[in-house]
Amino acid sequence: MTSADTIVALSSGAPPSGVAVIRLSGRDTARLVRAVSGELPEPRKLVLRPIGQDSLLDRGLVVWFPGPYSFTGEDCAELQVHGSPAGVRAILNLLIANGARLAEAGEFTRRAFENGKLDLIEIEGLGDLLEAETENQRRQALARFEGGLSQRIDAWRDTLLDLRAEIEARLDFSDEGDVDEALPEEFGAQILALYKDIDTALAGYAQGLIIREGIRVALAGAPNAGKSSLLNALAKSDIAIVTDEAGTTRDVRQVPLNIDGQLYILLDLAGLRDTDSKAEAEGVRRARMAIADADIVLWLTAPDIEDDLDRPDNAIVVGTKFDLRAVADVDITVSALTGDGIDELVRRITAIGETLTQGEPSLLSHERDRVALMEALAALQRSAAQLSSPELAAENLRIASQSLERLVGRLDAERVLDRLFASFCIGK
Repeated sequence: MTSADTIVALSSGAPPSGVAVIRLSGRDTARLVRAVSGELPEPRKLVLRPIGQDSLLDRGLVVWFPGPYSFTGEDCAELQVHGSPAGVRAILNLLIANGARLAEAGEFTRRAFENGKLDLIEIEGLGDLLEAETENQRRQALARFEGGLSQRIDAWRDTLLDLRAEIEARLDFSDEGDVDEALPEEFGAQILALYKDIDTALAGYAQGLIIREGIRVALAGAPNAGKSSLLNALAKSDIAIVTDEAGTTRDVRQVPLNIDGQLYILLDLAGLRDTDSKAEAEGVRRARMAIADADIVLWLTAPDIEDDLDRPDNAIVVGTKFDLRAVADVDITVSALTGDGIDELVRRITAIGETLTQGEPSLLSHERDRVALMEALAALQRSAAQLSSPELAAENLRIASQSLERLVGRLDAERVLDRLFASFCIGK
């Protein structure tokens, strides 16, 4: 991979399709557009052009984006042509014959990052947006892609730069007349305020992760309690194998379910019991791990099922096979066969889900977010405790800055110097 190349790729879905979008980026983009479609269009204006060189390959719309005002920051162009497999292949081959190279996976976005058009957080938001399956995921990913989290981190970084400028000026220029030797009285309070702001944001990480990865709903209980049947009823599809033979389910089956714009992951688990089968025992072990990690646990029990197992305290106890007869001491009864109680069970699940995702979706949703902010908080805490040793306090402020800079993909030490000399009249 080299940024000197001009790259090309099919950016729309695989043909056949109604329209295919072929994207170009690189310094030879203008020459390539002229070579295959004639005169270069006005910037950012779609123009209908014949596509070909010695012979007509297609007729489509051409748009030209001169850098740096493009997605990648380089000269870019798009050819919107008919989504014919043969036509797309012929146009790509023509562009490659004229000097373009097929782009590698993610290379357009990589160039956008290298040219300062997107930071790492915005790129992650773009990736999440492309994979979003629910409305909540779309809203969260779009806000991240649009720079919502990046702007907040930039504000934290600016505050840190001010704090570092204050303390490092006193370390390096204490003999200058316009630099006070003592730190301002509010300096420690400013560190504490920044700490609280970051800590408040970090508190929303669990909610952000749930929106991005889904609320995990474990269907647990003894063998033959009706877990697979209930899974099929909730998913409205015959996904799981249902028999009257105990121990049919051996592994954790995950089924995504979109309910009112929120992703729920239904987990069909092995029945919990002691067994001599190594395969079933492994399934039981995985089931117990899934129950411990689940956000919601549906504990299923059915007529004629001995259920003396330890239930999680927060589990919803579901009496299944209501079409046979009711089960006593349960929170709700359902029948996968007739559908009785299914809608009420879904309402109970979504009521819990709403408590887990209430408010605007948190922009913190990746493990990298959590690790970076935890590192920054630890460094701020150390710095606040070390104000009597300015060198150590300054070093921990620098560590906090680097944690945030790694998060967005920027390690810009020059900004500290710029802020320092802008804040003090040094060297006039």
